[in-house]
Amino acid sequence: MTDTKPLDPVTFEVLKNSFITSVDQMAEQMLRTCYSFVIYNRDFSNALHDAEGNSVAQGNDDIAVHVGTLHFTCKDVIRAFKGDMMPGDVYAINDPYAGGTHFSDVRLVRPIFDEDELIGFSQSNGHWSDLGGSVPGSFDVTAKEMFREAVRITPVRLFRAGDFCEDVANLIAANTRDPASIIGDIHSQAQATQVAEREILRLVRKYGRDQVTQGMNEVQDYVERAVRQRIAALPDGTWESVDYIDRDPSGGEGMIPIHIKMTIKGDQIHYDFDGSHPTIGSMYNSAPGATFSAVVAGMKTFFPDLPLNSGFYRMISVEAPENSVVSAQWPVAVTGFLMPFEKIMNSVFEMWSQIIPERAIACAFNLEYLLAGGTDKRRDEDATFMFYEWLPGGWGGRRGKDGSDVTTACFGTGLMSQPNEGNERVNPTRTLEFQIKQDSAGPGKWRGGAGVQKTSLLLESEKSVMSYVCDRERAVVWGVDGGLPSMPHGLTIKRAGSDTSEWLGSVFSDFPMYTGDVFARPTAGGGGFGDPMERTTQAVLMDVVDEYVSVERAALDYGVVIKEIDADLCEYEVDETETEKLRAHIRANRVAWARSDPDEVAEMYRKGEINSMDAVRRYAVILDWETGDPLPKTIEQFRESFERRSVAHWS
Repeated sequence: MTDTKPLDPVTFEVLKNSFITSVDQMAEQMLRTCYSFVIYNRDFSNALHDAEGNSVAQGNDDIAVHVGTLHFTCKDVIRAFKGDMMPGDVYAINDPYAGGTHFSDVRLVRPIFDEDELIGFSQSNGHWSDLGGSVPGSFDVTAKEMFREAVRITPVRLFRAGDFCEDVANLIAANTRDPASIIGDIHSQAQATQVAEREILRLVRKYGRDQVTQGMNEVQDYVERAVRQRIAALPDGTWESVDYIDRDPSGGEGMIPIHIKMTIKGDQIHYDFDGSHPTIGSMYNSAPGATFSAVVAGMKTFFPDLPLNSGFYRMISVEAPENSVVSAQWPVAVTGFLMPFEKIMNSVFEMWSQIIPERAIACAFNLEYLLAGGTDKRRDEDATFMFYEWLPGGWGGRRGKDGSDVTTACFGTGLMSQPNEGNERVNPTRTLEFQIKQDSAGPGKWRGGAGVQKTSLLLESEKSVMSYVCDRERAVVWGVDGGLPSMPHGLTIKRAGSDTSEWLGSVFSDFPMYTGDVFARPTAGGGGFGDPMERTTQAVLMDVVDEYVSVERAALDYGVVIKEIDADLCEYEVDETETEKLRAHIRANRVAWARSDPDEVAEMYRKGEINSMDAVRRYAVILDWETGDPLPKTIEQFRESFERRSVAHWS
């Protein structure tokens, strides 16, 4: 009989850290062998699982969006191939309805055998830049069903006892726009899973099979005990939050609510999504696995010192109404699950900020994807190009500290900010501008982090189209405890030879592009934390000196009057007397401003008397930013949030 005594502390620590290191080594393998630029920029994650598919370890830089889903897909592979697995097998799966994220995240799963006994699994997840569907990049925001999105890979064998199933791989790759990269990434990910297999078998040779498998169980139990103890020390209670997706592109005006109620009872936590909107007519829906992952990723932010594995999940339960925007079922489109995902994360941030106030944080910016594809005419062979890019932005202000500037999205902090030079080498684009977006940070006692502005030029190409996957054009990044919002998202394009730009907003697909077109988009900053009238004048002055905040918005948002002495030498000074007067004026009027007639605000916007930041931060009004028309239902929803998160906290 196997000795079931607990591992001694030293062996436990060695195994715990060795499991994590084996996953980190998988990442190093992928970075050195991957074919696609997307994966090279760390849009991937890896994991080690026990024989039942439970997560044992993830890497130190794995991105949050995959955190709570890899065990689901491992278990689905086990379900499909149980009793028919052998050493050297590798299986592929990308099925969101089986607990995955979206079709672009393709997982390769390898069973790990010691002699003839199955002891665990290694799994490598990589975002493939194209998996077919109606548009390059497989992100069609108008898709209502998965059949326009991508190839759905239910569990399939890609290697049989070490032999490559070339016919199966070619079948998958042939349904994409870049088959050569797909085949290359398959081999890269398969080799990554082999790295973990090698390391686990090395541990088996050193410590014995029983101790290694016992270690896999004990690291999960350790995390479970630690989290349960911390939760049990917190007060029982219920907290609620609501955030929004901008719209249903196939429906009427109005934002799409995601309601969350979190209940702590003893050492258990329950998340209830009752009241969330039904699925919408676009790909901005989340299947249950991704919703669970968003809850875990948001909550894990408040337990940063603990490793992550399935032990963390054991005290969490999630209840979501079926066929809601957070519990989409086949065949509803779900590729844009990241839009509800980050709303869930920020809502979880908000609720946990009330429980652990020393870690409190305001809303972070929303990830955006720009995808373009066509024929690269710079190359003799007229190669197909796949331009797939995301930008960093700002995280929310924190209690006692400003938000992080120019940081990758909260869904995946392991992501790299893509180098312009790399994109220009593989795609017919040239970067004209890439810099911090002044005034993008949400004002607050502790301001949000700053976003960026990027402008690019399309070079020699043909048959090119662009899709933009984004949100927070209307559900603008919000502040907390009296802090103010950031700014609306959206993309503009200036046609070759034109002097004017066209506003395309944040949701479109299959938009035709031509050589010489210039496209520009900002990313929002984070929401402000605390009343901006309480930010010290010297902190505002330094933000102006550092060009995070303009002189104009220092007065409008912070009530700080700053005189420019010599901008070239960064010499400015605060007029304390005028500042005191202006802050008194703002305090006396800001509640009334936030309740102004939206039609009057819209008229000021159309006349050019105010801009979108004024509309959002001062008047709490959301407009059609192209026409200036007010959006009544959206304004009502936005104002409810603004009143609760900002106005209610003003002295």
